[in-house]
Amino acid sequence: MAKIKKVVPAILTDDRQALETMVHQVESFASYVQFDIMDGRFVPSQSITYQDLMALPMKIGWEAHLMVERPEDYLINFGEAGAQRVIFHYEATSSPHLVISKARELGLGVGLAINPETDVDAFVHLVDDIDSVLFLTVNPGFYGSRFIPEVLGRVAELRRRFPNIEIGADGGIKESNIVQVASAGVGVLYVGSAIFRQANPAEKYRNLVSRLQKA
Repeated sequence: MAKIKKVVPAILTDDRQALETMVHQVESFASYVQFDIMDGRFVPSQSITYQDLMALPMKIGWEAHLMVERPEDYLINFGEAGAQRVIFHYEATSSPHLVISKARELGLGVGLAINPETDVDAFVHLVDDIDSVLFLTVNPGFYGSRFIPEVLGRVAELRRRFPNIEIGADGGIKESNIVQVASAGVGVLYVGSAIFRQANPAEKYRNLVSRLQKA
């Protein structure tokens, strides 16, 4: 079981003004954030781009969750925009080793995102070459999608096989299930709508952190 557990706010939007608002909000209560990047092909939705992030001065660290086809084509731009890490989908490329090596050449941290239906055995050969595995606990592409609890069995399996790997979970996480998700072996809990679609995002973030610390 991973010892360090943390909540990372996740921002998903296709609106530049909403992006600016959410970044200013999150800067008041967190030191690190994830941006969801969608191309309208790998997932149905489209989102902000690296140009939007590059144009927005930020006081916090961030990573990009690339829900895109050909993630290798996005690495240079997001590195130049200031990303500390990129997380790409196993299902989005036929050459995951190429994506990993290109990210490393650019000095980027690199994580592997896994869709809900993908078994651990499909990607286990890549674990030693990456910094983290991010399990999607919803079907990716939308805020507020239905949480899929069956994914937690795969989380527990990976944790048993790789006790020291950073494991994240993203999608449908809120106060009512954050302890359940963490107990499966998740160390980094990415939360979007349960923070940003609330009247007081800072308060909701602190409540999630408090709930997690008491688990």
